[in-house]
Amino acid sequence: MRFIVLGPPGAGKGTQSARLMQKYGIPQLSTGDMLRAAVAAATPVGLKAKALMDAGSLVPDDIVLKIIAERIEQPDAARGFILDGFPRTVNQARSLDALLKTKNMQLDGVIELKVDESALLGRIEHRAKETIAKGCAVRADDNPDAFKTRLDAYRAMTAPVSAYYAQAGRLKTVDGMAPIEAVAAAIDRATESLRG
Repeated sequence: MRFIVLGPPGAGKGTQSARLMQKYGIPQLSTGDMLRAAVAAATPVGLKAKALMDAGSLVPDDIVLKIIAERIEQPDAARGFILDGFPRTVNQARSLDALLKTKNMQLDGVIELKVDESALLGRIEHRAKETIAKGCAVRADDNPDAFKTRLDAYRAMTAPVSAYYAQAGRLKTVDGMAPIEAVAAAIDRATESLRG
């Protein structure tokens, strides 16, 4: 299974992706994690990314795509993968399709967690309280102002990716506001239908 889990910040993508990793025995490929790993391994692409990151610049799509291309060739991704944090724009989605085509691969589908944006703030506040209760540090972006900025960015840049995949007939939507177990069951039904 090769698929993408989409949804705004706080929609539960991480929770559901972790469960899918266990179920299918496939890795979750986070672009942030892949970039850090490529930098740590000092690969040619990683060194280019490091120079840009050190300068405070965003890593351009072509470098991110090269890192994804290297990562999906690794043995643990042979049975598939879940992409997390990519694509964020329609242009990235098109580039990803082209990359996969060069490797004789294709996405099995895209799962989108639909959520009530006004309820997400409550989720973020709850997550922050749970993190503090566990004695851990709260993510810098888990506060109302930062969350609103992230949500605005998602709405402007990433939401159109859903329409791109819907038009291609590859998008399955799931009610992300349901209890975790119900969301998981709905995703299972969606992934089974994607597998045919």
